Formats: sequence, C-alpha cells, structure tokens
Amino acid sequence: MWKIVVGFAVFAALALFILTKSGGNIDLSGEKHDVTGGHEQAASAVAEAASALPAASAASQ
Repeated sequence: MWKIVVGFAVFAALALFILTKSGGNIDLSGEKHDVTGGHEQAASAVAEAASALPAASAASQ
C-alpha cells in the first residue's frame, strides 16, 4: 500500500516538474473569483450593436 502512495507522489512531482519546465501556465494559487466573469466586455459589445441598429434601419428608409 505504501508503494502506491509513494508512486503517486513521485508521479505527481514529475508531472509538475515537466509542466513547469515546458512553459505551461500553471497557477497553484486556487480559484480566481472574477465578479464580472468576462461579461462586462460582451455586454458593452451588445449595447454598441443595439445602438447601431436603429441608425442602420433609419438610413435604409
């Protein structure tokens, strides 16, 4: 049983070593709690598209 635990620890250490040396973006600091969640930019893009819509329909008349 102890061999399984040691093998897992060695494998995990090896995996972390390979990922850090290969340039992988590894962040071990835990969850990030972004309140906007990236929706702020999408909402502004939708608002811009909606404001451009009446101008386009008025130009076609």
